[in-house]
Amino acid sequence: MTYIVWAGIIILTFFFEERISIFHVAPNLTVALVYYMGIRKGEFEGLLLGSVIGTIEDSLSGAFLGPNLFSKGMVGYFSSFMFGSFFRWTPLLGAISIGLLTAVANTIAFATRSFFDHIPTSMKAATYIIVIQSLINVPLGLFLSPKNMQKIGS
Repeated sequence: MTYIVWAGIIILTFFFEERISIFHVAPNLTVALVYYMGIRKGEFEGLLLGSVIGTIEDSLSGAFLGPNLFSKGMVGYFSSFMFGSFFRWTPLLGAISIGLLTAVANTIAFATRSFFDHIPTSMKAATYIIVIQSLINVPLGLFLSPKNMQKIGS
């Protein structure tokens, strides 16, 4: 049952990404899904969901397979290490980390496409898109929290 729910959420996310535009930039909400899975379930599940979502994105884009698979997989893997023994989760840290991971994922996808295929857009346009998509995801980081979060003051 859980897999059916996640499949529905992923399909709805792709649907909304294509329909919504903020400052003429489509949001990258799939990073938020991968980030959520990474912080809630751990590095393996985050990496797995990131790779699946990245493969779907690469398949739908019509370009070669790999850029989104690699970048989303890295987001799922590294988001699991954001909180725990080294960092204590706060909403501000959640917002900063999802914004940073969105920027890293988009930069990796752009760089990979630029190196191995052709440059999809100018550096100025790519920077604009990366910044806007990161800023769109920042508020989501305020609400996505790890499962085993310790209460402040306890």
